[in-house]
Amino acid sequence: MDRPNILLVLADQMRGDCFGAAGHPVVQTPNLDHLASLGTLFEHAYCAVPSCLPARATLWSGQDQWHTGVLGMGRGQGPIPNDFPHTLAGELTRAGYRTHLVGKGHFHPQRSPMGFESTELDESGRMPDSDHRRWFEQHAPAGVTPDDHGVDWNSWHARPWHTDERLHPTAWTMMRSLEFLAARDRSRPFFLNLSFARPHSPYVPPPYYFDLYRHEDSLPPAVGAWAAMHDDPATALDPNAWRGRMTPPQIHRARAGYAGEISFIDAQLGRLLNWLRRYDPSALDNTWVLFTSDHGDMQGDHHLWRKTYAYEGSSRIPFVVVPPRDRRQGRRARAGEVVELRDVMPTLLAAAGLACPPTVDGCSLLPLLERPASQWRPYIHGEHCTCYSPAQEMQFLTDGRRKFIWFPRLGTEQFFDLEADPGECHDLAADPARQPEVARWRASLGAELEARACGWVRDGLPHCPGEAPLVSPYRNVRWAGPRQAAPA
Repeated sequence: MDRPNILLVLADQMRGDCFGAAGHPVVQTPNLDHLASLGTLFEHAYCAVPSCLPARATLWSGQDQWHTGVLGMGRGQGPIPNDFPHTLAGELTRAGYRTHLVGKGHFHPQRSPMGFESTELDESGRMPDSDHRRWFEQHAPAGVTPDDHGVDWNSWHARPWHTDERLHPTAWTMMRSLEFLAARDRSRPFFLNLSFARPHSPYVPPPYYFDLYRHEDSLPPAVGAWAAMHDDPATALDPNAWRGRMTPPQIHRARAGYAGEISFIDAQLGRLLNWLRRYDPSALDNTWVLFTSDHGDMQGDHHLWRKTYAYEGSSRIPFVVVPPRDRRQGRRARAGEVVELRDVMPTLLAAAGLACPPTVDGCSLLPLLERPASQWRPYIHGEHCTCYSPAQEMQFLTDGRRKFIWFPRLGTEQFFDLEADPGECHDLAADPARQPEVARWRASLGAELEARACGWVRDGLPHCPGEAPLVSPYRNVRWAGPRQAAPA
C-alpha cells in the first residue's frame, strides 16, 4: 500500500467538551461526530500550557514545555522558536511528503516555515498582509474589511459576521485547502495542516450559524463558590475582560457566537469530506485524520474568559484520531489515557512509518487505538506563567480524573475530583477526608519541579522562591535530546 496521507485539523481555542461526540447537548457537530465514530476519541486530552504560543511550540516540536522553553505568554517568555532541530512538518518534508499549512500558524516571524514546504496564512489581526486579508481585499465589497464587525480579538462579545459567508476566514481556510488538494502532485503523499483561526474570538460566525443558538437555551457556565474571587465588576466592564460576572444575556450571546463558530467549522469539515468522496476517494481511504485544538476557552465558567488557566474549559482539548479505512477494524471507540499535544508529532510520524527524533518527549498513540496501555504516564504536568494577572500563574497535574493546582504567587492550592465534579465547582483542597490524596499529588508536583533543578522546591514540595519568573534554560538554546546537559 502507498504511504498514507495525513490530515491534521487544528481548531483554535476549542474546548474539549464542545462537540456532540464529547457529550455536549447543545453544540451541533454532525461531521466531527461522524469522524469520531470512525476513529478513537481521547476523552482526557490536554494542553499543558493553555495559550496559543506555548501550545503550538509543543505541538510542532513534540517536546514538553520545559524543553520548548515556552512556559506561557508573559513574564520571562518568548515567541515560538523557529529553529527546532526537528519538527513534525520538517520530518514529513524530509521523508518526501508534500507539506502545506492553510490558516493560522502563529509562528515567529509569521512567515517562518516550521518545516512546511508552503503556507497560506490567516493570522487575524497579527498580520495585516496575511494571505486571507489580501484575498479578502480582492473579493469583498468596496470599503469592507475583515474587522468591520467591531469585535476585538480577545473579546467576550459576539455578533453575526458582517458580510458574505464565503469571505469568513473559516470558509477561506477550507477553500484554499480544497484547492491545494485538487492541484497537488499525486505522486507524493500529502501532509495538510488545516488550521482554523476559530472558534478563537472574535465570536462572529455567519448569521445562519449564530442563529442556530441565538434563540436556544445554552448551558449555563459552571460557577463554584470559590469563584467569587473573579467577580470583579470593574474588570467586567472591559469588552476584552479576562474575568468578571457577566449578565446571563451577555453570557448567552457569547456562547451562541462561540458555538456558531464551531458549527461553521463543522460545516467546512463536511465540505472537505464531500469533496474527497467525490473527487479523490482513494486518497480519503488512505488518509490518517487527527482533529484537535491548541487549548480551550473558559466561556464564563467561574467568571473567567479566554485561556491560560488550569481549569477544564481552558486546558482540556478535543482529540480524535481516525485511521485509514483498512486500519479501523478492532479500534477502540474511546480511550481513557491522559494525552497531550506533545503526542501529536510521534503519533503522526508513526502513522507515516517514520522514526521519532530523539528530541521528542511525546508518545505515539497508535497502540492505544487498539488496546489500553499496560503502562502509561500517570498524569500531565501543566503550567502557565503570569499573563493576565500574577494571581493566575499556576502549576497543575491531572490524569483526567483528579486535578491538583498550585498558585505560586498566592501560595494556595485547589483539588478537584473530575469524575464527581467535571465542572470543578467543589474545591476539595481543604477537605479533611481528601488530605492523603492531596498530599500525594502535591508531592508529585514537587518531584516534577525537582527534576528541573529550577529552585522551585523546598523539602520535596513546590515552593516559590521569589518574584523572579520561572524561565526554562532552553528558552534561547534548543534542546537536542536527553543526552544534552542543561545550559548554565
